[in-house]
Amino acid sequence: MKNNIRRLSCLILGSFVVLSLYIGYVNVFLGPALVTDPHNRRLAAYEAKVHRGTIYDRRGAALAKSEGDRRSYPLGKDAAHVVGFISQRYGRTGLESAYDRYLLAMTDEEKIEVIIDRLLGRPRVGNDVVVTLDARLQQLAMRLMGKRRGAVVALDPRNGEILALASSPSYDPNAIGQPAGRSPDGKVLTVYDLLQRDKGAPLLNRATQGAYPPGSTFKLITAAGALTTNPEVIKRIFNCQGSLIIDGFRLADTAAHGAVDFYRALAVSCNTTFARLGLEMGAERFYQTARAFGLTLNPWAGGLPEVAYRPGTLAPPEKMNKPHLGSSAIGQGEVLVNPLQMALVAAAIANDGVIMRPHLLARVQDPYGGVLLQSVPRPWLTAVSPEVAGVIKEAMVDVVREGTGRGAALSGITVAGKTGSAQNPKGDTHAWFVGFAPAERPRVVVAVIVENGGAGGVVAAPIAREIIRAVLTAGP
Repeated sequence: MKNNIRRLSCLILGSFVVLSLYIGYVNVFLGPALVTDPHNRRLAAYEAKVHRGTIYDRRGAALAKSEGDRRSYPLGKDAAHVVGFISQRYGRTGLESAYDRYLLAMTDEEKIEVIIDRLLGRPRVGNDVVVTLDARLQQLAMRLMGKRRGAVVALDPRNGEILALASSPSYDPNAIGQPAGRSPDGKVLTVYDLLQRDKGAPLLNRATQGAYPPGSTFKLITAAGALTTNPEVIKRIFNCQGSLIIDGFRLADTAAHGAVDFYRALAVSCNTTFARLGLEMGAERFYQTARAFGLTLNPWAGGLPEVAYRPGTLAPPEKMNKPHLGSSAIGQGEVLVNPLQMALVAAAIANDGVIMRPHLLARVQDPYGGVLLQSVPRPWLTAVSPEVAGVIKEAMVDVVREGTGRGAALSGITVAGKTGSAQNPKGDTHAWFVGFAPAERPRVVVAVIVENGGAGGVVAAPIAREIIRAVLTAGP
C-alpha cells in the first residue's frame, strides 16, 4: 500500500514538474510570438487601446501610420511588399509584422510601463520604427518598372542597409479589405480575395521571393571561383568559336568572340569562356564558391525575419555532370536566385569580398524620440579575397565602359556592372543587371530584373543607371 502511494506521489510530482517546465517554456520562449500572433484575440483587444507607432523611412517620411482607428500607407503600392499591412481578417505582413511588438509597445522591457499606464488610465502609445528604406528611391524604382513584372533592389555595400526593395506588380495595402464584387455563389469578394486569384501574383515579393535563373550575372561567381583557384587565369587567352561541346552537349554562345582574355570575356559576356572556367574548377569547388556568396543561405536565419526570403537553389556537386556544370557556370541549368541575392553578390565585389548582413531596421524610438534599439552593421560572409574582388571590379568597369552594360554608364561616375539575359522556358528571356558605383568607393549596389524583358544591357541597365544617379545625387 505504501509503495503504491509513493508511486502515485512520484507520478503527480513528476507531472507537476513537467507541466511547470512546459508552462515556463511557453511563457519565456513562445510567449512573444504568441502574444503578437494575428490569431490571438487578446491582441486585437489590446491593440484597440494602443496608438500604434509609425514606420518612417531613413529621411523621416511616414511609410505606415495610424489615423484614428485606421492604418494608413502613404506610399500605397510603391512599398506594399516591404512595409506590409495589418488586417483583422488577413493578418499582418512585412515590417508591420516583423516589428509588431515594438509598434505596439509590447516588449518585455515595457511590461512595467504597461501596468503603470493601465493603473493611471493613460492611453498607451506605441514606439516608432525607423527603417533604412528611402521612400523617394522606392517610388522611383516602381515608376521605372512601370507595368513590367520584376524587381529592383538597392543597398549600401558598406553596411548592408537596404535602400529600395521594389516588386512589380504590386497592390494598394490601403484597399485590401474593400469589397470588389461577388463570387458565382454570391459570396462577397474583397480586393485581397482577387489579389490571391490574380495570375500575375501581385502579392509575391519578387525582390526576395522570386526564383529566377540569373543568366550571365552569375558569371561573377564563376569568375571569383576561377580566380581563387588559379590567379593565372587573368593572363590566359581563350578562344571562343561561338559554342562549346561538353560530352556531346552543345552550349551555345551569343557570338564567336574569337581570342579573348579574362577582362574581355566578362565585358562581352562570353559563355564559352566561363563554361570552361566552371569545368576547370570542378563541381565541388564551384558549389562551395556559390555557397561562399550566400547562395542557398538566408541572411536572416537565426534572427528576426524582416522579409520573407527564398534562398537560391543549386544542384549539389554529386548531381552535377559536366554539361550541367557548364550550364550552371553561366547562370543557366538549375540555378535559381532572387534579386536581393544577386545584389549581395555584387556587394561582395564592391566591398572587397565581404558581404555585410542586409537589414531594414535603422532604429526603434519611443514616442519622445529616445532610442530603444539601434541597428549595428555586421559582416555576414567573406565571399572572396580583396585581391580577387579587385580584379572582378576592374572587369565589371569594362562591362559598362565598353561591353554589354553600356546602358548603365553615367557621365563623370565610374559604374561597374554585369548584364544578364536569362533563358526562360516559359517565354522571352529575363533581363538582368547588377552593379555598383562609384567603382572606386562604392556607395550603392543595384540589382534589376525585368521578367521577359529580353537583353539585360538594353532593358535592365538603364533602370539601374537611374537608381544609381538618384542615390549619388541625393547625398548621404
